Amino acid sequence: MPDRAATTSALFACFDDFEALLTDLADEEWAVASLCPGWTVRDVATHLIGIETVLVGWRPERDDEPPPFHRLAAFMTRAEAMSNPALRDAACSALDARRVEVRALSTEEWEHRLMSPAGPRTMGGFMEVRIFDLWIHQRDMTVPLGRSTDDGGPAAEISLDTVHDALGFIVGKKAGLPDGKRIAFHLTGAMRRDLYVEVDGRARVVESLAAAPDVEITADSTTFMLLAAGRIDPQTEIDAERIGWTGDDEWGDRVARNLRFTV
Repeated sequence: MPDRAATTSALFACFDDFEALLTDLADEEWAVASLCPGWTVRDVATHLIGIETVLVGWRPERDDEPPPFHRLAAFMTRAEAMSNPALRDAACSALDARRVEVRALSTEEWEHRLMSPAGPRTMGGFMEVRIFDLWIHQRDMTVPLGRSTDDGGPAAEISLDTVHDALGFIVGKKAGLPDGKRIAFHLTGAMRRDLYVEVDGRARVVESLAAAPDVEITADSTTFMLLAAGRIDPQTEIDAERIGWTGDDEWGDRVARNLRFTV
């Protein structure tokens, strides 16, 4: 069960960072191409604003109820007619409403199960999914704008947890690491963490390896996250030595190029 105080604090930190960026954007920056393929900074911002807007007032009644994302299309249509300042105001209003609602959730509501985009979660677990989405999309905007960000801290760690939990799928299904292989990831930079996967019938995340890994991948944590989200070119990061490997060269190369995972 996600720690409510820590999760809420991290979520609100993402809200604050998003709001601060929108407040600081010059008119021409809204039209800059983001890291999210085919989207401008304004497109990314509109997507995030729309999600938080449609979540205002939503309380799932069933364990299999998904968030009301079907309402997003109507919001996106309305947003097309908004000026940049009006869209910014809509963001501030939605985020203020969400802060109030998240604080007001009862324990029962926080623990209520629902169907999130990442599968069954409690409401608290869904807030962790929102943190991941906000954290990645913030960098979709800030990286091409040349804005610096603090890529460590609680929101970053919760976002990394999302990828960590999916490493078995990434390594086993996306990269296709064969049975009997073991792999270690060593993250450096803003977040420092060692991650382990072994394939024994199926690929699974483990706390430690029983034997030496066949391949060890070392990556800057922000690079790792953006590769996992499919936002940057693996070859560019390999050439820049922001990701590299030792051990089995074939599988090091293959895994480094197939980290893409999106929620």
